[in-house]
Amino acid sequence: MAQHEDKHCPRCGKPFECKVGSILLCQCNGITFNDAEWGHILNNYADCLCRDCLLHIRHEIHTLTTQQKLQAILAPIKKK
Repeated sequence: MAQHEDKHCPRCGKPFECKVGSILLCQCNGITFNDAEWGHILNNYADCLCRDCLLHIRHEIHTLTTQQKLQAILAPIKKK
């Protein structure tokens, strides 16, 4: 029998239902993360997060890494 658990997101406090026993029905199903995004989540949270927070974190980390890459590309140009 599938296990469902009522949880509160440790990031925003919003209640949600974790469906770890039916992962295909879980609210986190279908969200993919790169290594930086996944590492941030693992290093900062010990439990499941709500879908909104997962998507927000993914966007934040993606934006940050993109900015860092752009700065690295533009740094030699700015020195001229």
